Amino acid sequence: MSEITRVPLQSVAKGSLTRIWLGVILALLIGGATAWAVRYQGLVVETEKAGSGPSPTLGDVVLVNYAGHLPNGKEFDKGQKVAMPVEGVIPGFSQGLQKMQRGGKYKLLIPAAMAYGAQEQKNQATGEVVIPANSDLVFEVELVDFKSAAEIEQQRQMLQQMRQQMGGAPHGGAGAGAGAGAAEAGPGGEAMPQP
Repeated sequence: MSEITRVPLQSVAKGSLTRIWLGVILALLIGGATAWAVRYQGLVVETEKAGSGPSPTLGDVVLVNYAGHLPNGKEFDKGQKVAMPVEGVIPGFSQGLQKMQRGGKYKLLIPAAMAYGAQEQKNQATGEVVIPANSDLVFEVELVDFKSAAEIEQQRQMLQQMRQQMGGAPHGGAGAGAGAGAAEAGPGGEAMPQP
């Protein structure tokens, strides 16, 4: 039979118990508010491989490799060398892009409120729900490059002038070069021009 060591309990001073419970309640409220802010309002950007140089701004167009997943790991979207305007995608993806640098690889943890919210997203061809309502999203993103809208417009004009000088078809015509007038869907479902 083992021996039990008894430790005398000290009584709590009068009024201390109320302060203890208030402290516990306050700690729970602060912890709950912090968890709520991270879970529902905060975008998380994890750097898997650091890039270098400046970050894109809202008016820029980025070139990215990306894969989008639901929290359970199911992939719902993927693209290689996809061009998209920073302001033309869901808010969480847009804000995440503005924290990246060329050549870097990142993971974006986007709460539903900064993605599609209560709107489910369906595959337009099959009608299948690919992103359920109120889904948090996870994107793995590699920022290949980015340019300002002015730089892209300047390149487009130079390409158009070269075609005209060479007797090619006008911009967007059947003889247009690769990438001219092309579009691809990106995060947010909008058609994105390719540079």
